[in-house]
Amino acid sequence: MGALWMLVAGFLFGWMGVFVKLGAEYFSHIELVFYRSFLGLLMIYAIIHQQGLSLSTHHLKQHLWRGISGTIALMLYFYCITLLPLATAVTLNYTAPLYLSILTKLAFKEHFRPAHSSAILLGFCGVILLLQPTLAQDQLIPGLIGLISGLLAGIAYLNVKQLGLSDEPEWRVVFYFSLIAAISSGIGMLLGTVHPITLPGLFILLGLGSAATLAQLAMTRAYLTGKTLVAGSLSYSTVIFASIFGMILWGEALPLIGWIGMGLIIAGGVLSLKLAPKHGSA
Repeated sequence: MGALWMLVAGFLFGWMGVFVKLGAEYFSHIELVFYRSFLGLLMIYAIIHQQGLSLSTHHLKQHLWRGISGTIALMLYFYCITLLPLATAVTLNYTAPLYLSILTKLAFKEHFRPAHSSAILLGFCGVILLLQPTLAQDQLIPGLIGLISGLLAGIAYLNVKQLGLSDEPEWRVVFYFSLIAAISSGIGMLLGTVHPITLPGLFILLGLGSAATLAQLAMTRAYLTGKTLVAGSLSYSTVIFASIFGMILWGEALPLIGWIGMGLIIAGGVLSLKLAPKHGSA
């Protein structure tokens, strides 16, 4: 099945967005990040414990940077989902590969080739088109926050890339991210309002934690057993699934220019992945 596991991940990440949007009625976006991270932490720890794997690492500093950038990105992403159409919020977060392409070139001190630069530019032209319809709806600020979440996600992915080059196993990366995210969001939640967990809220939280963790595992398997380029390209299936879910559940619809913008972002992201130089085993 290989890289096709990314389609499973995309479907589950789409459902994660649905549960975040449903959960906004009962919890703040910080609470949702905490419950998503804490439930994910319990699930990944159970897998690690069952298989007798070691959590010992020589890369705590890198895990910390990945955890901090990833946690803030997740908080901003969840915030955008509560305010923007689901497809728009997901697409803005999926600008991360465009940022990752730029950050990777800067980190490895590479020159920007015309073809690669054009792919990145194409993606950001799509961002302009996607945000244009939201201006009339006073959603510019959430849209810009969505772009920041993509930037921070790109930084987190760069840290993951560097951890992979250091032979750090994926399950350990997932564990430390979940741990840091749970602690950080837990502190943030305690400093704000903690809402009671009702029965409908409980089902939403269980769905959120399960969808997010299973999606991460499916994504990891896709990158482990499939071709990186194919898996990375199929990751954009999340945008498609989110669009479908948004239309079915909330009747969300974007104007034609918004759909064109989404298409350009996807095309720019896929091309930037294809044209990016390879580093080690990444």
